[in-house]
Amino acid sequence: MKLLVLAAGYATRLRPLTDQIAKPLLPIAGRSMIDRVLDALHGCTDIDEVLVVTNSRYADDFVRWAAQAPQLHRGQPWRFQVFDDGTSSNEDRRGAIGDIDFVLQQHPVDDDLLIIAGDNLFTAPLLDFVAAAKVQGTTVGVYDVGSLDLIRQYNNITVSSDGRILHFEEKPTQPKSTLTAVALYFYPRALLPQIRRYVHEGNNPDQPGRLVQWLVPQTPCYAHRIAGRWLDIGSPDSYADAQRLF
Repeated sequence: MKLLVLAAGYATRLRPLTDQIAKPLLPIAGRSMIDRVLDALHGCTDIDEVLVVTNSRYADDFVRWAAQAPQLHRGQPWRFQVFDDGTSSNEDRRGAIGDIDFVLQQHPVDDDLLIIAGDNLFTAPLLDFVAAAKVQGTTVGVYDVGSLDLIRQYNNITVSSDGRILHFEEKPTQPKSTLTAVALYFYPRALLPQIRRYVHEGNNPDQPGRLVQWLVPQTPCYAHRIAGRWLDIGSPDSYADAQRLF
């Protein structure tokens, strides 16, 4: 299994913190955000390679991080590789799905693919998610934010009794539940060509959940509720929350 970490955003809402450092490399209680993301997958022996996609502004920083990563994650059977998506500003960014497609074109993957955002933090291990996804197939991690007002900032899903996603909508105006899909996805190897088709057909390449929204009417997609807390680090307040929590 390959793990792809999305780290190519420009984090404009966190400026000036991100003027000189990529958001996933910001420290969270003495450990970088991306290392905290990977900590939630410690013990996942299915993963043999960690792919990180970033932009030209921060690529060298991630290359330096990747050189130290085996020591930072001792005991994990992971190789590390960094991909520069060639963009240099928020205006010419590829978008999250565009970056996934870019990596798959640069580094063809004949394996299952686990995708996680480099700015999503979890307080509980994600091993149960991986185990469930290997059985279910296409799977997204979900979290109950507990508020119909708050869910409008994210996406909204409904699921059947067996966990199959029935409805998926980005930025809903009339949400059907308080359940949101977080930036944690599992795509079996047989599905990966659909990512190229999604991009080739001219669909919106930003917001990785849009790929799931597109897939739901075409193929079974499942939800798995994650344990513990989930933090989407997108603002100074959420960054401060993460510092306190960790």
